This record gives sequence, C-alpha cells and structure tokens, in this order.
Amino acid sequence: MSQHQPRLLVTGASGQLGQLVIADLLATTPAAQIAATVRTAEAGARLTALGVEARIADYGRPETFDAALAGIDRVLLISSNALGQRAAQHGNVIAAAKRAGVGLLAYTSVLHADTSPLGLAGEHRDTEALLRASGVPFVLLRNGWYTENYTAAIPAALAHHALIGSAGEGRIASAARADYAAAAAAVLTTPENWSGRVFELAGDDAYTLPELAAELTKQSGEQVGYVNLPEADYRAALLGAGLPAEIAALLADSDVGASKGALFDDSRQLSALIGRPTTPLAASVAAALARR
Repeated sequence: MSQHQPRLLVTGASGQLGQLVIADLLATTPAAQIAATVRTAEAGARLTALGVEARIADYGRPETFDAALAGIDRVLLISSNALGQRAAQHGNVIAAAKRAGVGLLAYTSVLHADTSPLGLAGEHRDTEALLRASGVPFVLLRNGWYTENYTAAIPAALAHHALIGSAGEGRIASAARADYAAAAAAVLTTPENWSGRVFELAGDDAYTLPELAAELTKQSGEQVGYVNLPEADYRAALLGAGLPAEIAALLADSDVGASKGALFDDSRQLSALIGRPTTPLAASVAAALARR
C-alpha cells in the first residue's frame, strides 16, 4: 500500500480503549485501511459490521500474530491487562512486528514510566526496553490515569457519603479514556514521522481527591467527603467491594503513588497532540452521574 494509505492495526480492539480508538479512526480513515485483533469471533463480528477487518489473535499465543500483522504498516499495541504477564505478552507482539517489517509500533505505556514509583510501571519499563532492543520503529504513548478510574467509584461514594482513597493531597492530572484514544488515533493517522518520540500524556488540569469529592457534592446535591486511608485499609476496602486481589492492590498502590506526584504532569502534551483541550473533571463527573 502507498505511504499515503498505510494499513493500520489496533490490538486488543474489543477493550474499552480499543473500541474508542477504532471509532476515532473510522471518523477520518476509510474502514478498508483499518484492521484489528480480537480474541473471539463474536468481538470480530462487531468490527466486521463497521467495515473493519477483524483478525483473531491472542497476546499469549505468539504464533497468532504473524498472520495478524501481515501487510500492516502501523500498529497500536494496547497494553495487556494480564498483570504479571504483560511484558512477555507484549514481547510476542513486538517480535512479530519485527518479522512483519512493521513501519511504526505505538505502545500505550504509563506516565513517566522510566521514573514512576507505581508498581504497575515495571512491566511498562520492561516493554519499553524490549521495543528499544527490537529495532522496530516505535513511539511511546505514556498514558496518565483515566478519569474513569475514579468516577467508577461515584455510586459507592454517594451511597456512603464518602469517597475513599490513599492519594492524600496528591494532584492527579487525569484525562478521559476518549482523550487517550484520540491521541493514539492521531499518531496512527498523521503523516508525521513519530518514530522515537515519547509522549507524556495527561490532562490539562489536575485535582486532588478532596476536590473530586467537592465536585461530586456540587453536582449531585449529596454531601460527599473524602476519607484518606492507609494503603492496607484502602486495599481491604476494595477487596470488600468485590474487586479481585490484584486489582485492589494495584489501585491502592497507585493512589499512594499519586500522593507522591506519580499521576501529575503539566506539560499538556495530550491536548497538543489531539488539537483540543482534554475533558474537564466536571464533565467526567457529570457523565458518570448521568449513567447512574
């Protein structure tokens, strides 16, 4: 295919971020240029209905990615959700991308992965090292926190009149998942050569969890305070709410990291990349309340 019509592929396209990236791509790019990997035929059928070519592949089955990447020019590698296995799974895709001669691989890493104290950053650092050693042209999309990670707690916060966490007064520069999706789509579709670029992506504005509680109080009319907990107590509360142990541990660790500035960035690289302001916290809170 010509340089002006690169063949694009999004991995993990049935996930929340992947679906948004596909929607953004379809707004500017002919469906015939877009392919996506999914793990099931059912997920593939939903993409096919949009005109997108669905290719069955699994991060944990490296042999599936040789066929999945055939004829592809640019790849978005959306990080796996298999904690503890992610670096190896990403390595499978990177190796296949090298064999396929992919012209650019964009990877969704984590904000300030090289210096982040977050426990989840380790597998991202390992993946970035694999990319650098592979020889595949790559761009790092170091995504900050999704605002939805916090607005998901709104129903419980309203029920108990308390938002709990371990972030203290740490400032969190989150953005909506749709903002990060728009950035990924922009990198895949613009003619600029992004190879070697590292984008630290975060929201234009930052807030503390007490400020989130205040915004929730303002919009809902219900009094919601913020209760800061020790990491172990917050993890226990998340377990009590039914979260899997590894997710509860990840969220509690990330909140403690936020208290140390791990989720803050004021470079505004995300809004510069997508050509518009990132979604304000107030808008994300309003959207979450509307979905109740």
